[in-house]
Amino acid sequence: MARKQQSADLFAGPERKPASSAAPLAERMRPEAFDDFVGQDEIVGPGRPLRHAIETDRLSSVIFWGPPGTGKTTLARLIARHTAAHFALFSAVTGGIAELRDIIKAAEHRLALHQQKTVLFVDEIHRFNKAQQDAFLPHVERGTIILVGATTENPSFEVIAPLLSRSLVVVLQPLAESALKAILERALRDPERGFGHWAVTMTDPAKQRVVAYGNGDARALLTALEFIVQQAPRQPDGSVYIDEHTVAAALLKKSLRYDKTGEEHYNVISAYIKSLRDSDPDGALYWLARMLEAGEDPKFIARRMVIFASEDIGNADPSALVVATAVAQAVQFVGLPEAQINLAHGTTYLASRPKDNASYVGLLEALKDTQTHGNLGVPLHLRNAVTSLMKDLGYGQGYRYVHDDPAAATEQSHLPDPLKGRRYYRPKPGK
Repeated sequence: MARKQQSADLFAGPERKPASSAAPLAERMRPEAFDDFVGQDEIVGPGRPLRHAIETDRLSSVIFWGPPGTGKTTLARLIARHTAAHFALFSAVTGGIAELRDIIKAAEHRLALHQQKTVLFVDEIHRFNKAQQDAFLPHVERGTIILVGATTENPSFEVIAPLLSRSLVVVLQPLAESALKAILERALRDPERGFGHWAVTMTDPAKQRVVAYGNGDARALLTALEFIVQQAPRQPDGSVYIDEHTVAAALLKKSLRYDKTGEEHYNVISAYIKSLRDSDPDGALYWLARMLEAGEDPKFIARRMVIFASEDIGNADPSALVVATAVAQAVQFVGLPEAQINLAHGTTYLASRPKDNASYVGLLEALKDTQTHGNLGVPLHLRNAVTSLMKDLGYGQGYRYVHDDPAAATEQSHLPDPLKGRRYYRPKPGK
């Protein structure tokens, strides 16, 4: 009985009443059972290991990683409904170490007296710094708590390695359009939690636009749908008719998921650079558009283009660096929105040029040799004898002036003795 009361307090367990009509639509429509959970079939579909572990109350520590609105908190609620353990909720945004210590102390007491474990759900676990995350370790190790963490950030960077090694990392993907459409349809039909009693008629193009706005995020989709329905004009009979123009007027502009300091920032610029490298101007233009539409700093894009021109094109087309530098200057001079044209110009040029990274690879190999061999002395014949003492010591002795002796260019060594014969620059044939 204690478990059910705890579950009801935190996540409104099986015996809860339907959400108040005053609650946001996204909250009212939150699934209460796996049969209502839409999307993430590879993770929690029928017969999947994670779902079986939750339903049979055999869950071990787990970290749910995924973008907003993909089901992390809903899965935590489902765990609360199925576990015989005490379920405790903790937010790394609003909670601190003192509160966490109280939860752990109560968990230890519960385990000692009643042999009951505690499932601790930590929302936004990445908000805890690495020192704070250390507080979980001994208790996870001893089995005092089963940790269930939720994060929108890559746990490889944001969660300490010892905690990762003791947890299953479950990756939730942005919801597919089919899943978002199913969620939208359910919200329109449901007479108790959704708009089934409103007699809403929504055209297919309007639905598609709302699904696109959701952009993989069920919460964003339902929030947008609620605003659209509430703002739409009523027909004389009280019904609501929503077409694409109604949606466009309500939403104004589609929002793209993009965090200029987070992982999506690195994912998209990586896709852009790889499209350039593979000589695919169409792919490169798409990722460029994604960055621009999401508000990326155009100077950042231009800097990456300048780097790419030397790293991946190099001497296959030396003009690429000139073009990229000119684009960077144009972006500074012109500014947005017109600078988008300059960026598109540079993007298609760089994507279309032949590729040769021999200069970059050669530099990396030379750097490795400098680290391996240390400060090798400059061969005497390459040194300038600027004083008589230096001349007496052999500086410059044996140096062959290439303008007087053209063969010196190939016969004369320019590397320290331990590296004689080393070849760093190996351009592709014809370059």
